This record gives sequence, C-alpha cells and structure tokens, in this order.
Amino acid sequence: MNFPLSFAVLIAAGQISHETSFEFYLNRLGINFIEVPKEKIWAEIGGILKIVFKNRGAPTHLTIASQNSGMFTDFFHENMYVVDETVLTIILRKDCQEGFFDLEITTGYGGIKTSVRVEVVQPANIQKKEVKEEFPLQPVAHGRPHMLMIVMGIALILYSASLYTKIEFLNTASFIILIVGVLYTWYRQQ
Repeated sequence: MNFPLSFAVLIAAGQISHETSFEFYLNRLGINFIEVPKEKIWAEIGGILKIVFKNRGAPTHLTIASQNSGMFTDFFHENMYVVDETVLTIILRKDCQEGFFDLEITTGYGGIKTSVRVEVVQPANIQKKEVKEEFPLQPVAHGRPHMLMIVMGIALILYSASLYTKIEFLNTASFIILIVGVLYTWYRQQ
C-alpha cells in the first residue's frame, strides 16, 4: 500500500511552531547606538525567537551573547556584521520550564553594550503583541504643496525677474513675500 505523502511529512505538518519576532534598531539615534523594543521580549517553550536587527546607518559589527540561556536554548554566542537588516534566530527547547535569560548585545567592538531580558513562557500565557508603525525616514507627501513652498516659488520668480530686469521693486517684493510666507507658516503650526 503506497500513501501519497510520507509519514514524516504528515508529522511535520501536524507540528505547530510558534514564532515571535522583535525588532532592534542600530545607528538610528547615534553611531553604534542600540535601540531595544519597549515591550517585554518573550518566547514560547519549544518556539522560535527571531530578533531582527535593522541598521539605519553605516554597517555595524555586533556581538550577541548569553551566559544564562543554557536551560532554554543551545544559543550561546553570535558575531554579526549588519549592513541593512539581519535576523538572529534562537530556537528554544521543548523540554524546558518557564523562566528567563539575558541577551547582551555589544556594538562598536565593545564600545556600546546593552542587555535585554527574554521571558520564556508556556504557550497559554502569551499576550498579543502590538505592532507599531515605524516613522518614515523621508517625509510623506499628502497631495498638495505646502504654503511655504508656493510662497518660496513666487519669491524666487520675483527675485529672478529683478535680477534680469534690474527693477528694484521686484527684489523688495520678493523679500517681503518670503518673510510673510515664513511668518504665516510659523504661526500656523499646531
């Protein structure tokens, strides 16, 4: 009797692997600066913990080590060179108990060091993780030009016309329009 699927495939399909993911930012607030998540970092027993390192500056060398993770995982030490985005995967044992372990993250060849506590929990004790949107690195256009940009364009045209025609009134008018636009924008801020 031949089955269309092997027994190993059926067993693998029946297992549910719980995966948690957390984002760490590098070089966003300063050179070799490490930003850790504000929420509690946790992982399930028998699950997978993914730590995503997002680099917002020059490529960075970092070292991740854990002295007290032997009860929960085989992970002990990792050296990484993060250019843009790198993922560290830590697989937790299925036969461990609830508890915690610490991850020490070092950048800049020992210059900056931070420590993070990872809570190891049973699958029933999991809280839903809030997904926060990252602010864009570049401003996002909202459909219409900003009033200050329009005023600057008009002032530039008047100033260019004053240089070409040698009429001093256009130069004065461009300066006044530019000052009025800046003051309007300044006092309109919310």
